Amino acid sequence: MRTDTPSSESLMTREIRTIERVPEAERHGRVSNQFSLWFGVNLQITAVVDGAIAITFGAEAMAAIIGLFIGNVIGGITMALHSAQGPRLGLPQMISSRVQFGVKGAALPLVLTILMYLGFQMTSVVLCGQALNLIFGWNAPVWGMVLFGLMTTCVAVVGYRLIHMIGRIASVIGLIGFGYIAIRLFAGYDVQSAFGQVDFTWASFILAIALAAGWQMTFAPYVADYSRYLPQRTSVRATFWSTFLGSVIGAQIAMTLGVLIAGALGTDAFLSSQVGSLGEIAGGGLVAIFIYAVIVVNKLSVNSLNAYGGFMCILTIITGWTNHRSVSQAVRTSIIVGFTVFATVVALIANEVGFLTVFKNFVLALLTVFIPWSVINLVDYYLISKERVDIPALYDPSGPYRAFNWVAIASYGIGVLAQLPFMSQAVYVGLVARALGGADLSWLIAIAVTFAVYFPWARRTQYVPDRLITGSADDSPARGARALG
Repeated sequence: MRTDTPSSESLMTREIRTIERVPEAERHGRVSNQFSLWFGVNLQITAVVDGAIAITFGAEAMAAIIGLFIGNVIGGITMALHSAQGPRLGLPQMISSRVQFGVKGAALPLVLTILMYLGFQMTSVVLCGQALNLIFGWNAPVWGMVLFGLMTTCVAVVGYRLIHMIGRIASVIGLIGFGYIAIRLFAGYDVQSAFGQVDFTWASFILAIALAAGWQMTFAPYVADYSRYLPQRTSVRATFWSTFLGSVIGAQIAMTLGVLIAGALGTDAFLSSQVGSLGEIAGGGLVAIFIYAVIVVNKLSVNSLNAYGGFMCILTIITGWTNHRSVSQAVRTSIIVGFTVFATVVALIANEVGFLTVFKNFVLALLTVFIPWSVINLVDYYLISKERVDIPALYDPSGPYRAFNWVAIASYGIGVLAQLPFMSQAVYVGLVARALGGADLSWLIAIAVTFAVYFPWARRTQYVPDRLITGSADDSPARGARALG
């Protein structure tokens, strides 16, 4: 039993909660913290690169900016709806998915989720390794990459409070740093020339939408992990809007900057040296070093989320089969350290053999597996269970949620397979996508098909308790907690 209270904790106090529900007595924080966290997480160099890739796909600059905005809004709605589950349930996102997939069945999409986290971890290690080497003047890539891996490990081990603090710092210095780059870009480059370089095409416009929507949806498997400590009385609307606005505004600023940089400098020049290009735009010298530091801090914010999310996914899989409701600090630390060390080692190898680009393409292909999962989770929570969850049963494979929920698993599989003809990605282009000139409609198909299959089927078969059951004294519904809309 813990003896300290939230008010007595410092930023370096290690988080003690893992997969279990956070009791109401330990809830703390302001809903506005969701805005600063997700604003800082999204205002980072990989989002800038994501915007530049839209130009690589052949999109006209203004069409790319509009398409990215539409995608950010659509994907942002999805991830913010997941975030709104946190205060009500007090659970990590992937534990709550046991409601739909079963206590053991929830592990099926988690394996691919872990691969995604590893891929983004590797990308962050490589980019921030470059930035740290430029800051300290190191020539060997290994030093910057290892240092950033250690920084990520330390933040993820300490946990929730420190992650939120770095998110707040990242939101402020990111706005300053990337704002300065934007000013320098307009002052020193012909930004106007970025527009009208190519003709508008629907295929490239749809690809830009898919890029941003996919970006936002990658946060879905762990977004509620960072809202679950908010008081249960926190309204769904407040959590939704704070998360949505932070994520969408941060991502749109970064992606728009990426479009303008790629259009003004040329995609080859920027994508061949993303970190160095930003330092060059900044003007070099001490200002460039500050920009490199901004890149590191903002990537540290999101990389800590990836390490923390990877740890939660691994733990959800393990405990689903061992029936544990919590784990020790030693187990928690060893999983986080093992995950980040593995990602750093693979990144070092990939950086040497040129495998990283191939792996990043593979990670982008994996995004197709998260959309059906997200649809199933949201449809169940908001339309079928309607926020009524039997939380103690989520740790019992012989309970009402069962070990495997084959309705959700079958719907998930159908949702994934239905996308194949419509996919247009580096590793695979479907027949319909090819006929449409490369337009990727797979994510829209996934939403429609998964909903059409799962909703009527689960409505007849899903176990739904008559209220939220927490297994504690605060079982009654909290005032102020209500459904969106």
